[in-house]
Amino acid sequence: MMIHPGLYEVLYVSILAPDQPPGVVAEIAGRARVVNAELDVTGLLIFDGQRFCQQLEGPQKAVLKLIERIRNDPRHVQVEVLHHGPLAARRFQKFSLAFSTLEDADALPRMEQLDGAAALAAFEAVRGELVL
Repeated sequence: MMIHPGLYEVLYVSILAPDQPPGVVAEIAGRARVVNAELDVTGLLIFDGQRFCQQLEGPQKAVLKLIERIRNDPRHVQVEVLHHGPLAARRFQKFSLAFSTLEDADALPRMEQLDGAAALAAFEAVRGELVL
């Protein structure tokens, strides 16, 4: 599989800060759609009521800048990058940000224990269960 030059991905998990109301998630997703479109970044944000899991893909510089912004966002705590690296092709070409909630409350805590290829495989399994 040929790697697309400059295409990069990051997969991370984080927890909604305790002082944040659940309604802030819609604000985060709405703003992210705008910013991602401007930066040519696509991806998927999953929220299970407490935890976020997000895959971002796009130009390496833009993706790394976004993950830094997310790390510094007080609405998230315990931001942990599970996987990052070059990407062969976008998974979410149609979405500046696809957003879904997740019914399986254990899926993201399980994914949080993984990294690298194992985390990516778990993300793909969860993604396969979502209706986007």
